[in-house]
Amino acid sequence: MKALVEDTTRNYAPHIIIVGGTSGLGLALALHHKTLGWQVSVVGSSIEKIADINRQHPAIVAYVCDLTDSSQTQTLLDNLSGIPFQRLIYSAGSYTNERIHHLNQADSDQMLAINLQAFEQVFRWASSQLKQQLKQSHQALDMTGGDRPSLICIASIAGTIDYPYASLYAKSKRAMIATASAYRAALIPYDIQVNCIASGYIDTQALRDLNDGDASHKPFIMSTQAAVDHIMQAIDDDVELAIFPRSMRYITSALNHLPKLVLNWILRSKLDKAK
Repeated sequence: MKALVEDTTRNYAPHIIIVGGTSGLGLALALHHKTLGWQVSVVGSSIEKIADINRQHPAIVAYVCDLTDSSQTQTLLDNLSGIPFQRLIYSAGSYTNERIHHLNQADSDQMLAINLQAFEQVFRWASSQLKQQLKQSHQALDMTGGDRPSLICIASIAGTIDYPYASLYAKSKRAMIATASAYRAALIPYDIQVNCIASGYIDTQALRDLNDGDASHKPFIMSTQAAVDHIMQAIDDDVELAIFPRSMRYITSALNHLPKLVLNWILRSKLDKAK
């Protein structure tokens, strides 16, 4: 009997769900967890990207979902409800450069839906699922090391600066940071870990597409692999809000310590010059 228990433990593979995991940082995190032996499920809106994942990484289970449609998102979550998982990462995001492009209704609706509304919908579901799993079977979630049940969201360093002229993108990411902090406090009695990631520029295809194919001019830009390393370290260390790279963390901290009138003048001036 003892040998059987040891063998079951040895063969146990934790399951991660990554929403927004079919490209960029989300896909990089999916592939990293796969190399660590995790069962990986990803969610994305592009049928073409999901087809590529099915062809190149058949061990990864991929789901298609339009996160701007709350009914479609709820159907996805209902379908996932019977599948145990130990970690969920919300990596989906929508961005429009409001300094260059006028924010139209479609852009506004999409950013609000993906960066805030769908995030809240997914986190509410995920926290409920993890609590239910803990109640149903403590043995199934007898976590060791990195298998501790956890919820992680990918915000942005743009959400760490508080000033009135912030873009919708920055405001939605700031709301994500605050929401994650609330979940972290609420889930302490359940020993469920919650971490929020607020990174600077990451050299993904999406960022390059927004910059005519080359984002190398972005300040303190980092590779996707470097970002994955930072994120995994933050999860291992259970950092509530991981802000990186270090240089950007120092800059945002300094800005937030300025008097509000000075901060507003500096950032408002930059915004006016960009228009």
